[in-house]
Amino acid sequence: MTKSKKGRISNIIFIVILLLFFIPQTREPIQIWLHKGLSYINQSSLIAKGERVNVSDVNWELVSENNVRLNLKDTKGKVVLINFWATWCPPCIAEMPSLQELYNDYNTEVVFLFVTNDEFETVQKFKTKKEFSFEVFQPISKPPEALVASSIPRTFIIDKSGAIVVDESGAVNWNSNAVRKQLDDLLSE
Repeated sequence: MTKSKKGRISNIIFIVILLLFFIPQTREPIQIWLHKGLSYINQSSLIAKGERVNVSDVNWELVSENNVRLNLKDTKGKVVLINFWATWCPPCIAEMPSLQELYNDYNTEVVFLFVTNDEFETVQKFKTKKEFSFEVFQPISKPPEALVASSIPRTFIIDKSGAIVVDESGAVNWNSNAVRKQLDDLLSE
């Protein structure tokens, strides 16, 4: 095959990929697939002890899809994972299966707060379609300043003393051995 023929084939493939991004039915699956791949590169890391921020104003009220009220102050002394997400967000969708797997193994030891502004009806349809079982919350009051998320997905892990030990933006593979070790270490403190 000549160089010019290879170049034309490469150009055609590139144009097809670009066109797929403009078609709404193919754009989201491609974005999710790309973010899922990036999630294996974007790994969770602990914040250095001297740089950790304590969540001081813990009076943050949430309501679950089951109409259960929760206040962040009620999680004092526990390890908490807070994930801000939305059903329409490709990087959120990409990382959600790994969060579900982590939730399956740690939900009796770690408090998981999946926080969204989406309507619960939309969330329930999404969870049913994807076969997710975690409980979802909506904020009733403003989150503490240290937990304000300007982009999603944004995930925080808070240790038993109330310090933010993980603060990650973008899709992450939360079901990695590194994250499991982080949680195990935090739980044993």
